Amino acid sequence: MKVKSLKANFKKEFGASLRVYTTTNCKTLADDEKTLAALRAEGYKGGELVVGGNLRVGSFEKKIAELYGIGVQVADKDDKKLADNGITLVAAGK
Repeated sequence: MKVKSLKANFKKEFGASLRVYTTTNCKTLADDEKTLAALRAEGYKGGELVVGGNLRVGSFEKKIAELYGIGVQVADKDDKKLADNGITLVAAGK
């Protein structure tokens, strides 16, 4: 899956924006045309992740880092500010 597809699917499902980075320290935004497999750090298994809307933002970001070795940050629906780690993914999109 490409980064742009992940971001679009996330927005469609939860209403919030997703920022994807090349590493877990979230310093450099990932290219939208790269695949998650291409970004995945060595030693991380990758695979499919099923996420529900009641998952907390912080837990979601941690799961992505653990699975892929890349960083993500959830932002509001307009991608203006980052969502609080304690709210749910659905709440972040409102």
